[in-house]
Amino acid sequence: MELLRSNLSRVQIPEPTHRIYKHECCLSFDTPVKPLSFDTPFVFFNRVDGGFDNNEPEYEESYSIVILPDFVSLPFPSVELPEKVRIAVDTVMSAVGAEKREQVAAWTAEEKKVSEHALTLQQIKSGVVIPPSGWKCSKCDKTENLWLNLTDGMILCGRKNWDGTGGNNHAVEHYKETNYPLAVKLGTITADLGAADVYSYPEDDSVLDPHLAQHLAHFGIDFSTMQKTEMTTAERELDQNTNFDWNRIQESGKELVPVFGPGYTGLVNLGNSCYLAATMQILFSTHSFISRYFSHQSLKLAFEMAPADPTLDINMQLTKLGHGLLSGKYSIPVAEKDVATGDVRQEGIPPRMFKSVVAAGHAEFSSMRQQDALDFFLHLLDKVERGNNMRPDLDPSRSFKFGVEEKILCSSGKVSYNKRDDCILSLNIPLQEATNKDELEAFNNQKADKGLEEDNMSTDEIVRPRVPLEACLATFSSPEQILDYYSTALKGKTTAIKTTSLTSFPDYLVLHMRKFVMEAGWVPKKLDVYIDVPDVIDISHMRSKGLQPGEELLPDDVPEEAMESAQPVANEEIVAQLVSMGFSQLHCQKAAINTSNTGVEEAMTWLLSHMDDPDIDAPISNQTSDVDQSSVDTLISFGFADEVARKALKASGGDIEKATDWIFNNPNASISDMDVSSSNSAQTPAQSELPDGGGRYKLFGIVSHIGTSTHCGHYVAHILKEGRWVIFNDSKVGVSTNPPKDMGYLYFFQRLDN
Repeated sequence: MELLRSNLSRVQIPEPTHRIYKHECCLSFDTPVKPLSFDTPFVFFNRVDGGFDNNEPEYEESYSIVILPDFVSLPFPSVELPEKVRIAVDTVMSAVGAEKREQVAAWTAEEKKVSEHALTLQQIKSGVVIPPSGWKCSKCDKTENLWLNLTDGMILCGRKNWDGTGGNNHAVEHYKETNYPLAVKLGTITADLGAADVYSYPEDDSVLDPHLAQHLAHFGIDFSTMQKTEMTTAERELDQNTNFDWNRIQESGKELVPVFGPGYTGLVNLGNSCYLAATMQILFSTHSFISRYFSHQSLKLAFEMAPADPTLDINMQLTKLGHGLLSGKYSIPVAEKDVATGDVRQEGIPPRMFKSVVAAGHAEFSSMRQQDALDFFLHLLDKVERGNNMRPDLDPSRSFKFGVEEKILCSSGKVSYNKRDDCILSLNIPLQEATNKDELEAFNNQKADKGLEEDNMSTDEIVRPRVPLEACLATFSSPEQILDYYSTALKGKTTAIKTTSLTSFPDYLVLHMRKFVMEAGWVPKKLDVYIDVPDVIDISHMRSKGLQPGEELLPDDVPEEAMESAQPVANEEIVAQLVSMGFSQLHCQKAAINTSNTGVEEAMTWLLSHMDDPDIDAPISNQTSDVDQSSVDTLISFGFADEVARKALKASGGDIEKATDWIFNNPNASISDMDVSSSNSAQTPAQSELPDGGGRYKLFGIVSHIGTSTHCGHYVAHILKEGRWVIFNDSKVGVSTNPPKDMGYLYFFQRLDN
């Protein structure tokens, strides 16, 4: 007791704003040990559960105060305890845990909101009475996916899906004509009105209508007698995810042998967190992450180096996660078998604290929505780089970085070179290079002859294109035509040829397969395609040769009028095609601008992945004469010169992303910053520090995606460990008998000479 009294000044009584972790230790994934203070020595409040009777668990809770580092234990409650300690302990016991607060906050963000239009909805007295069944769209023959407009009683079909299924957009077109705001999906109305699918067109979201019973009664609908016959929008999305990918990628139906021990620890799904789990399992299979956060970093050292609150430190939480995944301490079979399969299983570890830290300040990753594993991978590498204070000797993210060089050949015969760093190779999939064209043609002819749709065929009957990975890599390196390129040699716009190569080869090469394309009618669709990926690839031919003898560089002067003409302007044709699909004019303009008017497919890909951006509805920035110094500093940190950064920001309205695109599309602006005195490529200081080696790589990891969009569905990781492939499906870890090498979304390769 004297030890406690001597450190009484260090005991803190928690305030309502303090975060108290009651269910997760900030240093490990062990069971509850509750910190009372972050000061040293630590005072812990320890709870012990126990007791079983007739196979029904009963809990007897006993508490003690433990003083570290010597684990001196004091009983609680005790009349001998100082009043300050008793108050602090009572406060901890009664507080809502930080984990619970964070989880509730994330879920609350996903709850439907009451529509403001529902409270003031004016319904037209048209005498329309809606029958309990037998509905049909008023403008076409659709009998499914029907929506009842709650203002005038019109029954109209819903939006057309990416794959051409669904409705004919008549409901949304009716809103555009009338501005009648709310519609309810017929077939989702039951006695449970809260589960009905109500959509607000002005709010562009599913909403709650507290007066739905009254609004339905206006059209003679007795909700208490209605039966559910249609899926809600959310249910439909989930159903679409259950396609041929599901069984292949998850290896369902196969007897997977569970694996336990160091490096085989599963991650508990926190609610749409499989993108995080799949990514982290692969990252902690790389030497760079293992060394930084496990083999050369103890939990104690990470804690001592952390700031005042280790729960908010990215390095502490990565170390905690690394030790949790790699130590083997938590990869042990539990007594209860899997209820669904009867297999021996492990519980896995819940990465709650890590997710909270890495997602802090990010509107999407801090939510409970599904996210793009690629976006998370890039976001995490940025966090890791910042967390290591830009020190290459510590930063494991640099093992993924490589230099990219773009050579532009002007019609004048002169050239320019532009360089940047990247962490992924994003590859288009050239379907014209499919190796099974004869089978595809026969399959398509059979479908046409029999009038079959793939939705009505078994997965074994469907023939899908098979494209070699080599063809995707060749497409990346192939010459690309640039229209309206401003040539400083010709003092005007012309056509140029751009070729892309690599100035360095990273320790780990990540390939991203771009699986979204445009079909007839400009309908975006996820490619139903196999990629034949070999175990070993050689990209030596992709290395840059730099400035060649006899090549003459384009002049580096960029006239002011050329810079001003680079003010972002959306291509009208691209915008018109996107608008015809039902997207807003502003969103389409932003998509075109942010993809440098490359094409409809690229704009659609951008649009689909940025629909939830908080500034998606903000007006497009106009050019400004002044630029923010912090934005200039950011571009300088990318390796661009101060003058070039300022020009780009002025031409891009101060937007860093658009400014970066401007620099890439106007490489002459940065040519003065490149050393072109030799025949070899000059490297920026950042590029000169990048890892490099030979061009031969071995496949060791696959992140596969199930679903119609990267923002829905499910992610699974397959990793080559100890000479065998292992599947990591959230908390399930087992030997893979048939890894889906041809169905990956992200492929991870390790350089063989690394």
